[in-house]
This record gives sequence, C-alpha cells and structure tokens, in this order.
Amino acid sequence: MEFRINDIDLRSIIVDMVRNCWMIILVMLATYFAIAGVYRLTYSPHYTTTATMAVTARGSQSGTYSSLTTAMNMAEVFSEVFQSDTLKEKIEADLEVDNLDYQISASVISETNLMTLTVTSNTPKMTYQIMQSALDNYTSVSDYLFSNASLQMVQDASVPMSASNPLNYSRIQKLGTLASGVVMIGIIALLSIFRQTVKRSKQAKYQLDGRIITTIPYERKYHSLQELKKKPKKSVLINSPLLSMPYSEANRKLGALIERHMRRRNQQVLLVTSVAENEGKSSTAGNIALSMVDRGKKVVIIDCDFRKPALYKVFELKELKNGLSDYLDGNCKYEDIITYQNNLAIISQKDSKKNSSNYFLTAQFTQFIKKCRSNFDYIIIDTPPMGACVDVEAIINHSDSSVMVVREDWSEIGAINDLCDVLKQNDQDFIGFILNAFHRSIFSNDSYSHYGDYQRRTTSNLHK
Repeated sequence: MEFRINDIDLRSIIVDMVRNCWMIILVMLATYFAIAGVYRLTYSPHYTTTATMAVTARGSQSGTYSSLTTAMNMAEVFSEVFQSDTLKEKIEADLEVDNLDYQISASVISETNLMTLTVTSNTPKMTYQIMQSALDNYTSVSDYLFSNASLQMVQDASVPMSASNPLNYSRIQKLGTLASGVVMIGIIALLSIFRQTVKRSKQAKYQLDGRIITTIPYERKYHSLQELKKKPKKSVLINSPLLSMPYSEANRKLGALIERHMRRRNQQVLLVTSVAENEGKSSTAGNIALSMVDRGKKVVIIDCDFRKPALYKVFELKELKNGLSDYLDGNCKYEDIITYQNNLAIISQKDSKKNSSNYFLTAQFTQFIKKCRSNFDYIIIDTPPMGACVDVEAIINHSDSSVMVVREDWSEIGAINDLCDVLKQNDQDFIGFILNAFHRSIFSNDSYSHYGDYQRRTTSNLHK
C-alpha cells in the first residue's frame, strides 16, 4: 500500500512513545552502563613523576655558565641524551627488565638553564625507578658528548600517588545516554509511522477495501486511578446510564442502519467478526442487538466464539448453566440455553472448546440456526477473530450478511483486506467496516458528537 504523508498521526506516535517508554529507559540505562564498562575494561592508568635540574659547568666556582645561551644549548643536548636509545638500553639493563613500557621526555625552560625531566609508566614504583635509573646513568652517555657540564638537582622526583590520566568519562557517558534515548525515540516513531494500521478514520476510506459504515468513538471507562481501584468495570453496552452520549448515540445509529439494511434485503442473520482479539467485536455485537431491541425487534445474540467466549462477560451472566455447546452435544434443551436480558435473548458460552469448528459443521448447528430464524426477527452471531482460527469460514454459510469491526491502530491493513475478501468470496453480503474506539485526531476538527453530519455520512455509505 502506498504511504502518504497524511497518514502520519501524531497521537499514535505519542501513544507508542508512552507504551514503549520502558524500552527507551532500558536502552538509555544499557548505554549508560555499557559506556562505563567499556571505559573501565580498556582503562590503563599512567603514572608520571617529574624532576627539575640545572645545567652547570664542572669546575666553575659559580657553578653556572657565563653565557646563558651556552647553558641553554647544553640543556638541549641533555634533553636529547635522556631520550636516546642508548640511555633506554642502560635503564633496562639496570632494572633487569626487557622492553620497558614507558615514556621519558626532557624539556628546557625558556630563557633559563633549567631542564624538566618527565617519566611516565604503568605503575608508581616503576615510574620512580625509571627516573632514578635515568639520573644515575645519563652521565655514561653525556660524557661522550661533553665533559665540562653536569646537572644539578633543583627539585627531586617523587613516587606518584595517583594516575596522571584519571578515569573521566562522565561527559561522554551523559552524551551517549542522551543520544541512545533520542535514537530509540526515533526508531519508535518510524515504526509507528510505517506500521500499516488504520490510525485515523479519514484514512480508512482509501486503506480498506469496503464501505465504512460508521465510526464509534473511544469510550473512556475510568477517569482516575481511584475509579479504577474502587469501582467495578463499567459496562460498554448502550443500556448503561454511565456511558457518554456520543458513544451511545453512535452505537444506536449503527444498529438502526444495519437493521434497515437487512430489512430491505429480507435478511435475518448478521455475522459480526474482526481480525484480532480485543477489537471490541463482542461489545459492538451486543450494542447492535440492543439497538434493534429498542426498535421493537425480537433479537437473539449468539456467542459462537468457543475458544474464548466473551458475551457472558459483556452481559455479566454470572449464573450461566448451559451454553450453546451443551445444546449441540445434546445435553440440554433449546430453551435451557436462552437467557433474557432487557428483552434481548442471549445464547452464550462459558467454557472454551477444542476443535470448535467441528461444532459448526454439524447438522445440529444447521437445525439450531433454522430454529432461531423461526423464533426471532434478527440473529446476531458473535464469532471468533478471523485471524485466530478458521471457525468463521464454517459459520459464514449460515449467515445472510456480515460486518467487520476494526479497532484504531490495531490490526494490519493487509490482514483486514485479505479476510474481508474471504467474507466476500462466500457470496456473503458484506455490509462494511465498523471503525471502533477511534480517538479524535489532534489536528482534526471532526467530532463524533456532530450527529447530523454523522448520520448523513453513514446513511450515504449504506445506500451506495
């Protein structure tokens, strides 16, 4: 499917950020400790000691050269002596260590006859020993060059107490941690943008291969943590007085439109399905049935999801004794499986069944549907998700029309369209899609409380 810039939904990106904030935090923490670990594993401390010496003339009463320029030149020669390979060999022989890892440097203090000798090595002890060995052996090398100069100690070297290259990675650690968080945020944003789901109701008209019957707005069940803790789960059925007006009105209009569509085509059995779980399929089926009952119709809703039945939870049927599978197995009568609530007949299922599709391929199920047709005006069948099992393909032969519930930013568009084709290929009157639990877009002026515009859109869709 072609990507459009208008498909980018800011709310969806923000929701993904909130849902995956733990991943962002986890990556940042991992980066924080990884940087620390790498630095500590690769860190090699260096210890440095320094000595300051003056270049003096041997035999001179004053101990200094009369010419400062001559003294400076002699100091530069001594600097080269301390850095010579010959002196390095003598130091290694003196310390009885081969291939010593150290650095020695000598620099002349400008406009003086002073020279600074610096030694750097891996341990404090070795650093001090190298310094002392250099001072003890330099004369054996310098005497070959000149014999009238010597070095007089001005400031003696000492054993270094701390590393000259302290471990300091806090700035890089902070920048790396921040960068990893930004990168992770970018990855989540890109995944959200390119995830092929229906994020906005306006997108659905060109993303989905079918009519959009209506959009049911998101209904917030709890408004605070206190409500979540103290109050029981609020029903999402339209007979509940706690629901918002836009949600109730949207479901009542939906029921009226579907009832009108089926009545004009002399249809009785409506199949309500979805691609995946938790798309609001069972609640939508229940509200369609209740809306038809409010219009004076005799309606039965049947839970044909034998794998994960949900209607008994939606209608809060706590004392359910017999389910549809019990009747199909011949363990009870037809009348024993019907429960009435607000003039709505409910045939539910409480226990999950393996090989559930076998139930819908039997002659008993065919006779059951015929009996329901003779006793009710409309039959609403709540099916399992089409993407989870093949039960729907067995049930579809007993229905007259079907609708598919599509939740906001939930199922892949490709899967929705593929399974929609399955419904159409079975000579099924596919009425269209019901967009469920859609939020109002951040940058949109659309409001699901504008019932007049809502009714015009949905009515025109069904009459196309």
